[in-house]
Amino acid sequence: MENVQRESMEVDVVIVGAGPSGLSAAIRLKQLAAEKGQDIHVTVLEKGSEVGAHLLSGAAFEPRALNELIPDWKEKGAPLNTPVTEDRFLFLTEKSSFKLPTPPQMHNDGNYIISIGELGKWLAEQAEAMGVEIYPGFAAAEILYHEDGRVKGVATGNMGVAADGSHKDSFEPGLELHAKQTIFAEGCRGHLSKMLMEKFDLRKDCDPQTYGIGVKEIWEIPAEQHKRGLAVHSVGWPMDSKTYGGSWMYHYGDNLVSIGFVVGLDYQNTYLHPFKEMQRFKTHPDIKKYLEGGKRISYGARALSEGGYQSMPRLTFPGGVLVGDAAGFLNTPKIKGNHTAMKSGMLSAEAVFEAVAGDQAEAVSYTEKYKNSWLHEELYTARNIRPGFHKGLYAGLAYAGLDTYILRGKAPWTFKNHADHTQLKPAKDCTPIEYPKPDGVLTFDILSSVFLSNTNHAEDQPCHLKLKDPSVPVQQNLPIYDEPAQRYCPASVYEIIQGDDGQPKFQINAQNCVHCKTCDIKDPAQNINWTVPEGGGGPNYTGM
Repeated sequence: MENVQRESMEVDVVIVGAGPSGLSAAIRLKQLAAEKGQDIHVTVLEKGSEVGAHLLSGAAFEPRALNELIPDWKEKGAPLNTPVTEDRFLFLTEKSSFKLPTPPQMHNDGNYIISIGELGKWLAEQAEAMGVEIYPGFAAAEILYHEDGRVKGVATGNMGVAADGSHKDSFEPGLELHAKQTIFAEGCRGHLSKMLMEKFDLRKDCDPQTYGIGVKEIWEIPAEQHKRGLAVHSVGWPMDSKTYGGSWMYHYGDNLVSIGFVVGLDYQNTYLHPFKEMQRFKTHPDIKKYLEGGKRISYGARALSEGGYQSMPRLTFPGGVLVGDAAGFLNTPKIKGNHTAMKSGMLSAEAVFEAVAGDQAEAVSYTEKYKNSWLHEELYTARNIRPGFHKGLYAGLAYAGLDTYILRGKAPWTFKNHADHTQLKPAKDCTPIEYPKPDGVLTFDILSSVFLSNTNHAEDQPCHLKLKDPSVPVQQNLPIYDEPAQRYCPASVYEIIQGDDGQPKFQINAQNCVHCKTCDIKDPAQNINWTVPEGGGGPNYTGM
């Protein structure tokens, strides 16, 4: 950050990110303060233009953590309005499908099909009613440290900086928030969380994190094709048997369908295009029959942490903690991470409250609270399912059956996870994939999709997608991998174009970025560093 004069604000706890984990932490902190007859100053920073603007999830929501946090959520009007009434699990071939038994982890009895963005807004209302201060449109861009190395808080990014680094007339310096404890709830691959993991060596004793990219659309479909409460999941086509991936389709609300496709980012074929796999998936007869005659109304994409138990970093460090998907609390076999994110936020709040009250440098009890909770048990039991697919779809399904029905998650071994960026094969060893052209009715191009995400960034600002070495895309990634950034990005941010000199040039269309973080994860050279743009930039999701 530039050396500019910044104002500062003293708080007890600052929370980076107004998602399920961050807001649950804020609410629990206020609950604890009320129980003790004390006051605690809690501030939440949210980089989106409003709470929920950057939240994206399937989402078949398990209310377990919400029941604990706000037992009277129904009376308070939580937006959980569509109970799941039926589960289906399909194995798809190109033209047909086979119904498989729904694994116990994927049963949705007692769960609800929701918009996580709407739930986020409601949680924010509950938090604000308790005195939590929430500042949307303010992106935490820098970690502040005490002289002894403890985290002191964060600073928001400067506003009104031109692409060349000069200050525009609208320039406003960032704000420093100094806190006794800072809770980092940035979601998957949070850029500040990544810095903290490196500085404090938080990943020293765990496996690499592994990820997926989820591409989602919301459709409004004809009433006669709508099955309110139906939850359908699939594996198989269009993925090949070596690639981890699958889909969801949730019928909810008034003739709405949430449909999405997840591709494991440890895929090997450099020609694979996750966005186009999603479009191809919708042409399957068992999917197409629900969407025909309907209208696509929303689009978005987000990476998700799939490593689970064995990829969990150390959760605490001097001055702060990691919560939610920033730490990797998603339960991949269950295809759910919102209830686990909320529980991690609640547990962290209890530890942080103790640290603030006792003037402790580190909220050390958070780890113990996690280990003694149902959250730890749930992730431990599920730990071997995702890495069981490293040998392919059929081996993965066979092992999942063994682990689920016979071993019941209690195997005396724990499989290892691998880093996704190391799995990509050179282009010479891969077969190009022929994708059908979009028809504009059922399947679509990327740019018309990004338009539906309401993505917007101030035009004249520094590029938030930083290349460690600008020569790598053309000189290394292009000849070896046919530059995979052209394909793994679900927003056409990265292109190889012909420069004025007739040579290939790597172009970054940062204004398209939907903040999914896939580039930061999958780039084989680990050359792209995703950082926050000016506050309020990015997608403005509605109902996702």
